[in-house]
Amino acid sequence: MVWSTKTDIKYVTFHIMTINISIDNSPAQALPNGVSAAEAIKTICSSKKRKKVLAVKIGNDLKDLSTALQDNTVLETVTADSPTGLDIIRHSAAHIMAQAVLDIFGSQIQVTIGPSITNGFYYDFAKDSPFSSDDLEKIESKMQEIIKADLPFSRQVVSKEEAVALFKSKGQNYKLEIINDITDDTVSLYQQGDFVDLCRGPHLPSTGRLRAFKLIKVAGAYWRGDEKNAMLQRIYGTAFNDAKALRTHLRLLEEAKKRDHRRLGRELELFTINEQVGPGLILWQPKGARVRSLIEEFWKNEHFRHDYELLYTPQIAKRDLWQTSGHLDFYADDMFSPMDVDEVSYQIKPMNCPFHIAIYKTRKRSYREFPIRWCELGTVYRYERTGALHGLMRVRGFTQDDAHIFTLPEQLEDEIFNILDLNMNILQTFGFKEYEVYLSTRPEKSVGSDENWERATNALKHALEKRGMSYEIDPGEGVFYGPKIDIKIKDVIGRSWQCSTIQVDFNLPERFAMSYTGEDGHDHQPIMIHRALMGSLERFFGVLIEHYAGAFPLWLAPTQAIILNISEAQDEYAKGVYKQLREAGIRVEKDLRNEKLNYKIRQAQLNKIPFMLIIGDQEVADNTLTARLRDGKNLPAMTVSEFLERIKQDSCIPTLN
Repeated sequence: MVWSTKTDIKYVTFHIMTINISIDNSPAQALPNGVSAAEAIKTICSSKKRKKVLAVKIGNDLKDLSTALQDNTVLETVTADSPTGLDIIRHSAAHIMAQAVLDIFGSQIQVTIGPSITNGFYYDFAKDSPFSSDDLEKIESKMQEIIKADLPFSRQVVSKEEAVALFKSKGQNYKLEIINDITDDTVSLYQQGDFVDLCRGPHLPSTGRLRAFKLIKVAGAYWRGDEKNAMLQRIYGTAFNDAKALRTHLRLLEEAKKRDHRRLGRELELFTINEQVGPGLILWQPKGARVRSLIEEFWKNEHFRHDYELLYTPQIAKRDLWQTSGHLDFYADDMFSPMDVDEVSYQIKPMNCPFHIAIYKTRKRSYREFPIRWCELGTVYRYERTGALHGLMRVRGFTQDDAHIFTLPEQLEDEIFNILDLNMNILQTFGFKEYEVYLSTRPEKSVGSDENWERATNALKHALEKRGMSYEIDPGEGVFYGPKIDIKIKDVIGRSWQCSTIQVDFNLPERFAMSYTGEDGHDHQPIMIHRALMGSLERFFGVLIEHYAGAFPLWLAPTQAIILNISEAQDEYAKGVYKQLREAGIRVEKDLRNEKLNYKIRQAQLNKIPFMLIIGDQEVADNTLTARLRDGKNLPAMTVSEFLERIKQDSCIPTLN
């Protein structure tokens, strides 16, 4: 206690000398007021544990280890092996990379933003000439120097005016634009060495804590994602807590390159994109179309088996339809421009749902008809910015495996449960057995009553729990008309792909004045469920290509077998075998070119064909064929009928649960 006197006022100032600190639920310890989080951890935690700590959480706020503690505080440590810790490592790596770029290129460079992202980080730069592969090597080398210098990351809060003056003196105009958009009176800056950046943080205690990183590639990116703005250069990198994890990730990247559906699609002649036709518009080549046809046939049969009926609807509709549905209010930026026909404005469809509603309203419906399950492989068109287009994964024209279920309120939960069962069985048939499930809740921009949103969200939640599926809440990521379940499938190398979605909708039935006659003889409003199991045929096919590396299972392979002769002497016999297999429904090709057998086998392996049927003089004499698998294994000689029996058995669609 200190007594202090000023002229005519006597007052007491209390200086609290110690505060109580608890770390990760440990018993609280008294430490000096103003102690840093790092000092508290050093005092309370074991040496083994404190080496892993990168930052702390106080309540819901992430803080640097340099943060001074001035009240009784409960700390939660953030370690390097946690997802949050990995995010901090990568964010810090982005800052170190930006410092290295400025050290090398100086005033030639404008720095913009550099966040951490899934599996890595990036930083965008404005630079007149493109970065080269040699430049990336130089930047990596400079980053190593900065890491070796072990520069501390220090945080400072300054006024916007001070920040403007600082970045203006450095000639960093993009930073000035960012500061102008900040509504607070102050901004936080982070500095390591002579590099200063706008950032909320937190960061590593020092640059020396970055242990394993790699710069991956350079790509183009528009400033703030707007095509009207300047094109920047984006350097992508990745970082991990240790070298072993980095090596594993880099191996996966190499494996992903081998599986790239764009390369395999070209080499296997599955699909193509032609600039004269238009970006984001897929041309299905014969082999790809064959696989698509097999997928569609399986999909239709499964839906018929589960009491769905098939619909077909037009590609365009009057623009007024999309006004009624609300798409023009909430989705206009993702729709193509309208067209005028006979002085009436039409719109190419981005969705199938209003058409299904129009079919529903062709007559009065009774409660006895419910649930009504309608499905459609409906092709839709949405405007994707050129920079976002990516092979089959992001396109402008695609076919949804769409369905709409109209239910009574008491049927809602059971219908969601049934959709989940059908969903899982179909995905498992295609070889996907691991998933990430998200329940997406009401977004800021939405329609409908609180009661309906709560009712729909609870129905989805209860169905997931009833199915025994673990899930995460994805706050605010529902669609404007209702909450949804999103299912991301994991491929064979562990990557997640957005696939299935199930959405509950009270809004469209209300907008279109849908009704049915209830058991009480009065009109009631049905509940609408939107769902897609594969998402779109294009995207799903792209995922399948990468999942199987182009070597589709026998039931999906565009070519199941190819006949290879050793010499021209076997041509007639080979043609006869080809005819028998073709007539039996086998997807077979023949390669009777005057080439060496090893060459033809190699070509067939490159084309990922499951069976190579080799015919030489001995096979002709014995009326047999020798089958070779694409992995190089040879099967015993067999007759054509024996091979037919085997291939038909092996190519059966996997049995659903």
